[in-house]
Amino acid sequence: MIRKKKIVLRVIQILGIAAAAGILICLIINAVVKYSVNDNIICKVTEESYFDENIISEIKELDADCIIVLGAGIMDKETPSPMLKDRLDVGIELYRQGAAPKLLLSGDNGQEEHNEIHVMLQYAKNQGIPEEDIFCDHAGFSTYDSMYRASSIFGVQKAIVVTQEYHQYRALFIGDKLGMSVWGVASDQEKYMGQLYRDFREILARIKDFAKASLKVDPVLGGSVIPINGSGLISHGE
Repeated sequence: MIRKKKIVLRVIQILGIAAAAGILICLIINAVVKYSVNDNIICKVTEESYFDENIISEIKELDADCIIVLGAGIMDKETPSPMLKDRLDVGIELYRQGAAPKLLLSGDNGQEEHNEIHVMLQYAKNQGIPEEDIFCDHAGFSTYDSMYRASSIFGVQKAIVVTQEYHQYRALFIGDKLGMSVWGVASDQEKYMGQLYRDFREILARIKDFAKASLKVDPVLGGSVIPINGSGLISHGE
């Protein structure tokens, strides 16, 4: 009986050590992802603050190929989610201010009832952005795929990435690991419902994409090259 208790206690001890080690590794990876690209976040757009002339001048000096706007869900077949709308608004304003000559919209259109790219493209067109300056990545099924394909399919070397701050670190880390020069403009114009859940999920997502970016895993879909310095019309698919 005593021997069985000792075995049980030993198993519990081993499991406890393994759990502690796992938590430590998780914390270390998250710290690496965040702090390795922390200085690459140029500014944070909020409800109270937008761009000033100094920020725009700083961004222009980066000579970025494009502004990457990452997908964030849709309300219906024609309406972006609040998070996505804020990303689009910031990306469009950056384009208007001359931050970069092209917009690259990357999202998931894997289902007929969930076509982020259609919604994003229509939103940008409705805002008066020239269609030839809008590029669409229909296979941005994940943050990793979006950043990988920006480089491999569209030939992006330098980019301004627009997404919320909690998401910026992972997107910029992936881009950096894949050899791009990337800077972030965080779009946090409001408080978003469900943010605590997204923050927790992001901790796990950073671990997954840390591994994928380090190993340079191929995205779900490849494709023919669509140079970002050409016309975006070929990428619309509509």
